[in-house]
Amino acid sequence: MADSLFTPRSFTSSFLLLSAFILSLLELPLMVKGNSEGDALYALRRSLSDPDNILQSWDPNLVTPCTWFHITCNQANHVTRVDLGNSNLSGHLVPELGKLVHLQYLELYKNNIQGSIPKELGNLKNLISLDFYNNNISGVIPPSLGMLKSLVFLRLNDNQLTGPIPRELVDVTTLKVVDVSNNNLCGTIPTMGPFEHIPLSNFENNPRLEGPELLGLASYDTNCS
Repeated sequence: MADSLFTPRSFTSSFLLLSAFILSLLELPLMVKGNSEGDALYALRRSLSDPDNILQSWDPNLVTPCTWFHITCNQANHVTRVDLGNSNLSGHLVPELGKLVHLQYLELYKNNIQGSIPKELGNLKNLISLDFYNNNISGVIPPSLGMLKSLVFLRLNDNQLTGPIPRELVDVTTLKVVDVSNNNLCGTIPTMGPFEHIPLSNFENNPRLEGPELLGLASYDTNCS
């Protein structure tokens, strides 16, 4: 009687079901993990409040974030641009952003982002533009930004930043635009390297920030205690 229940048709059906189950298990790690860039961006999404659903397309189950809105990738499917300026976002930045090592443009201006700038952004060696202006970011400007040897635009104005302007930025010879006005920075204004050509108006409205430094005559972090 038992043998009569075992037919070629039932065997085929069971085999197909088992095969489908095994394939689903093989695909599961890929769907959950995605890739490191997608994971980093999704960590940012989780840290932000998004009342206008700007980040609705940021689906962590996709293999790559290159189809997400406001994300640009190169031909190798690496993230090169994050465009989230003026998007009514609040929340804070995350250290995972430092994993976007192919990133060239990080645009988060005109939001209500709080908290500090992660030091891990110093890992973004290909970064050309860092635009965090018009937020509510606090803490210091990380000295690790001096490692961004491709950086051209650094706009951190209209935030709540404190501390001195890191002298490590003097060695970023590619810098053309630095704007840290309307913060609460202290110390003196660098005068060497790219800072030779930055207008003083880009440092104004920092009550504790003194004029251009006199090399050898004053500590650059004066008024910072």
